Amino acid sequence: MPAVVALAGALAVLTGWLSQDGAQDVLERSAPVLGFLVAVTVLAELADDAGLFEAGASITARLGGGSVRRLFLLVCLLCTVTTLVLSLDTTAVLLTPVVLAMCRRLGLPALPFAFATIWLANTASLLLPVSNLTNLLAAHEQGLDALTYARHAALPQAAVLVVTVAVLLLRHRRALRGTYAVAPHPSAEDPVLLRLAAAVTGVVAVLLVLGLAPWAVATGGAAVLVAAYAGKRRDRLRLRLLPWRLVVMTIGLFLVVQGLQEHGLTRLLHDLAGDGEGGGALLRLTAVSAVAANAVNNLPAYLALEPMAGTADRLLAVLVGVNAGPLVLLWGSLATLLWRERCAARGVRVGAWQFAREGLLVVPAALVAGALAIGR
Repeated sequence: MPAVVALAGALAVLTGWLSQDGAQDVLERSAPVLGFLVAVTVLAELADDAGLFEAGASITARLGGGSVRRLFLLVCLLCTVTTLVLSLDTTAVLLTPVVLAMCRRLGLPALPFAFATIWLANTASLLLPVSNLTNLLAAHEQGLDALTYARHAALPQAAVLVVTVAVLLLRHRRALRGTYAVAPHPSAEDPVLLRLAAAVTGVVAVLLVLGLAPWAVATGGAAVLVAAYAGKRRDRLRLRLLPWRLVVMTIGLFLVVQGLQEHGLTRLLHDLAGDGEGGGALLRLTAVSAVAANAVNNLPAYLALEPMAGTADRLLAVLVGVNAGPLVLLWGSLATLLWRERCAARGVRVGAWQFAREGLLVVPAALVAGALAIGR
């Protein structure tokens, strides 16, 4: 898929279907976003190798105190924090296998925890610019720093989170009964690297919230861990740390959507999305955004709908749709595709119909709650 999307983007430019000015605009807008994506991926991968996520899951299991329901709520909290600070892809790719391994170790049903990771990877990705690439694009478009953006998104994010966790608890209430035996805390392979990874991640989180340039903060954090690994575990520094496939596919998506906008997509979406900033208008825009995200993936859907926004409230309605909405079709979010691969590698199979059936339980309620909370 990355190669096909990249080829489509290249052909759009080479054939002249996408104007040179349009291509240049896409590359200029995407450069800091993709810079952050590369840096935060390297940071998260090395932190995972150091045992940070495994330690987090182990601490969560101990805090659960043997109660399955309490453990589930703590895992939801861990997924939310990881998504907010290190992006939804980190939760889907790195935290999911750790949570599933914890379930196997404790003898717990895997599916409730698996769905918690991917639902919260998407629905908890609204609060900070760094939580989702769509947010970074939106914050840049509006010229908002992290704290200003967070204040605007806080209430919709809270509403979506409450709905998500409530539906999870209701849907899996039978599987979450009972107790478990707390497993021993695993020893770190290199305690020094683990403590450094924890410290670097914490500092990066604080600096991102304070509003420093995300790409610069993430690059600095990644550089510290790369330097530490170069001195202690050079063999772990491999090219696979770089998410080149994701970068190539993202650039291709951006180019293709820009070309579609130049050829009439904007007018078509304007007719569907409508105008206005009342509750009904924002809900309509959110619904259109969610349908578009499920149909063509959330990143191109955001780019196509961004011109429909115009105001901060309408832009936030788009974000609610493209962040919390793509939980019905598997290709609605790249994080979902990555999550499904990680689940399959751990022996947890999730079919397209099963995923859609589960997603339809939460998406409508989450979209309504998030849209109606905008501007309150």
